[in-house]
Amino acid sequence: QVQLVESGGGLVKSGGSLRLSCAASGGTFSTYPIAWFHQAPEKGREFVGAVTWGPGRTYYADSVKGRFTISRDNAKNAVYLQMNSLAPEDTAVYYCAAGGEYSGTSFDPRDYRDWGQGTQVTVSS
Repeated sequence: QVQLVESGGGLVKSGGSLRLSCAASGGTFSTYPIAWFHQAPEKGREFVGAVTWGPGRTYYADSVKGRFTISRDNAKNAVYLQMNSLAPEDTAVYYCAAGGEYSGTSFDPRDYRDWGQGTQVTVSS
């Protein structure tokens, strides 16, 4: 089991940037795919992007392509979500999640076993 802690959320104006961090402990970090999801009020958790284990290939939701970038640092047991050109519709709680060891990357939150507590991102217009 992997323990995950997100940080870096906050209040930012439209067009601004934030960098979220996901710090992991437990398990062999490099063997887990890590995904970011967000959840706005009264909505379900939506896929934002993910990074595979191993070579660290990345995938993104269409809504964030070209604006968000995911990177992982296995030496630091961390994954980062760089968010640029933020818009009010990006306002949500952002979660990182870990899949099983050597598992594939999924867009479905049900395929992720371990979750952080979330960090709030608020974008004002």
